[in-house]
Amino acid sequence: MSNGTPDDTTVRPADPTATGQPPARGRRRDSAPMARPSPRRVLADLGPREFANALIALVFSATGPVAVILAAGGQGDLSPAQLSSWIFGVFFANGLLTILMSWVYRTPLAFFWTIPGTVIVGNSLGHLRWSEVLGAYVVTGVLILLVGLTGLARRLMDWIPMPIIMAMVAGVFLRFGLGLVEAVWASVAVALPMAIAFLVVGAVPRVARVVPPILAAMVVGIVAVVLSGGLSRGVLDDGLIAAPMLQAPEFTLRAIAELVVPLAITVLVVQNGQGIAVLRAKGHHPPVSACAVACGVWSLLVSAVGAVSTCLTGPTNALLVSSGERDRHYAAAIANGGLALVVGVFSPAFVGLILGTPAAFIAALGGLAMLAPLQSAFVTAFRTDRALGPLVCLLVTVADVSLLGISAPFWGIVLGMAVSVLLERRAAA
Repeated sequence: MSNGTPDDTTVRPADPTATGQPPARGRRRDSAPMARPSPRRVLADLGPREFANALIALVFSATGPVAVILAAGGQGDLSPAQLSSWIFGVFFANGLLTILMSWVYRTPLAFFWTIPGTVIVGNSLGHLRWSEVLGAYVVTGVLILLVGLTGLARRLMDWIPMPIIMAMVAGVFLRFGLGLVEAVWASVAVALPMAIAFLVVGAVPRVARVVPPILAAMVVGIVAVVLSGGLSRGVLDDGLIAAPMLQAPEFTLRAIAELVVPLAITVLVVQNGQGIAVLRAKGHHPPVSACAVACGVWSLLVSAVGAVSTCLTGPTNALLVSSGERDRHYAAAIANGGLALVVGVFSPAFVGLILGTPAAFIAALGGLAMLAPLQSAFVTAFRTDRALGPLVCLLVTVADVSLLGISAPFWGIVLGMAVSVLLERRAAA
């Protein structure tokens, strides 16, 4: 195996999208490749398309998901300092993890935080003390770490059929496509020019190779926002530099019983399941057990500054691998991690910018960026003669009804698997 030079002869699997077949499983275990890319190799692989994907993925992660954190914190009356520390942890610490894992495995592995878990935490903050939630974070990190070390995470991901996992992914991603349509309809001045720019640039392959369509849409959107006077607040209203604060956990039975299992499921099944699925669909072989171990260790670390559990994020990884050469996707992930470090340091200013941006801009940008991942998810989910299970999984996920404190994507997988086992296997026999 080479040392990462341009004549790298590392054998990589064929792109499943070119053959029409789902990616093979189990070919590669969790061992890291012997050759890790040098800094020069990373910079050489980081072309305009990779950097654009990294930037769009970062903007996506720092918009709607950050709003979820702010909403959850509001339910618990967290102070601005506590919220700033939380946002610093999910960006800066997870940015470091993204860079490290993507470099070690030479595979795009973007880590951020569990959005469904954040919603669960917000609901619990109405009756739990913040210190109790932090204690539940610690116990959750230990549980995730143990599952990763025992290999249960990898066996679980290999056991669930890919069409059902991708149906869950399609159900999660669908809301971004619907948000795009609603944004174009509701905000002609901002969202419509973005959609037109995306289509025009994408229709000219020569231009699209130099300027990625999604980057063109973002630039046009920024211009439209400025011209329309869309910024509603000062960027520096909440400060400039983050000030992370160490916070002590409190271990109580009621918080552990209420939060630990739902949080662990959202990380290991819902979020990591999405991330593993979208990467496999593009021909990558993410190290499932190593990712679970990393999520456990980092969940313990970020809990010290008040951040929710770490996960291998689905949407962000989908954006990173949405275009460009597969062998260069890892560079996009490393760039994404580097940008996350910057956002973590300047999180107060960045959050101020995002909160002042029109919702239509965010919805249109996220929807346009998610078109290719959404298409891929639907194709993989329903390119099978046993599509009833994936269909049920999709419907349950889109319905977005939680049960026992666990979000709909998990129940979509459970019910989709049950329907597939009870009806489709018998029909096939």
